[in-house]
Amino acid sequence: MSIAGVVAVFRGTPKHPIGDDGRMALSDHLRELRARVIKASLALVVGFVVSLFFFEQLFDLVMDPYLKAVKMMDQEGGAASLSSVNGAAGGFMLYLKLCGLAALIGTAPIWLYQIWAFLMPGLHAHEQKMSRIFVAVAGPLFLVGVVLGYVTLPKGLEILFAFVPDGLTNIVEFSEYLSFLSRTLLVFGIAFEIPVFVILLNRIGVLPGAALGKYRAWIIVGSFVFAAVATPSGDPFTMTIMAGPMVVLFGISEVIARAHDRRKAGKRKDMIGDPDVPSVI
Repeated sequence: MSIAGVVAVFRGTPKHPIGDDGRMALSDHLRELRARVIKASLALVVGFVVSLFFFEQLFDLVMDPYLKAVKMMDQEGGAASLSSVNGAAGGFMLYLKLCGLAALIGTAPIWLYQIWAFLMPGLHAHEQKMSRIFVAVAGPLFLVGVVLGYVTLPKGLEILFAFVPDGLTNIVEFSEYLSFLSRTLLVFGIAFEIPVFVILLNRIGVLPGAALGKYRAWIIVGSFVFAAVATPSGDPFTMTIMAGPMVVLFGISEVIARAHDRRKAGKRKDMIGDPDVPSVI
C-alpha cells in the first residue's frame, strides 16, 4: 500500500459527497469507523508501551489504596493480607493488566474524541462545533472521575474489610484486587461522562431541557441506584461519593439544556415574526 493509501485509511475520507442533511453512504460510514478504530487503537498501543517504562511507579500507585486501607484496619484491630500472583505467567499478566489499565485511562481524551468524532459527519456545522467543545470537556471529566474513585478507594476497602469476623484474616489475591481497582476507576470515569452526553443529546434535539426538569426526582434516584449497582464495593460511602457529583453534574446539564432551548425558541420566534420569512399555515 502506498503512503497516500495509508494516509487515506487513517483519515477515513468519504468517497461520496455528504448530503445537505449530513447523511453519508454506508461504505463511507464503515470507512470512517475503520479510521476511528485504528486511531484509538494506535493511541492505546502507544500508551501501553509508555506505561511499560513506568511500571514501578504504576505498581506503587495501585498498592497505595490497599496499604492505606490495611493501615486503617490495623488501627481498628482488623486483619487483611494481599497474596502473591498465581501461576507461571502471573507476573507477565500483571504487567499486561496494569499497563493496559494505565493506557486506557491515560488515553481517555483521545478515544473518547474518536467515539464522538465518528458521529460528527452526520451532524450540521453548528452541532459539530458544539460537540467539539463538549468532547474537550469529556476527557478531563473522565480523568476527574478516575481520580475521585482512586481517592475514595481506601475507605471503600476499609468498609469491606470490616465485615471480616474477628480471628479471621481476609486474604486478597492480587489479580482480584487489581480487577476490583480497575472496575472502580472505570465506573467512576464513565459516571462522570453521563451528564456530558445528556447535554449533547439536548444539542441535537433528542432530549429537551424541560424533560430533565420533569423527571429530576427520578434522575436523582436513578443516580443513586446506578452508583449502588455500578460500584464494585457497594458500600454507602463510595455510592454517595459517586452519586453526589453525578446529581450536581445533572443539575448543571439541566441549566445548560434549558438555556439552549430558550435561545433556540427565541430564534424560532424571531424567524416567525420576520416578514421576510414565509409562514406555513
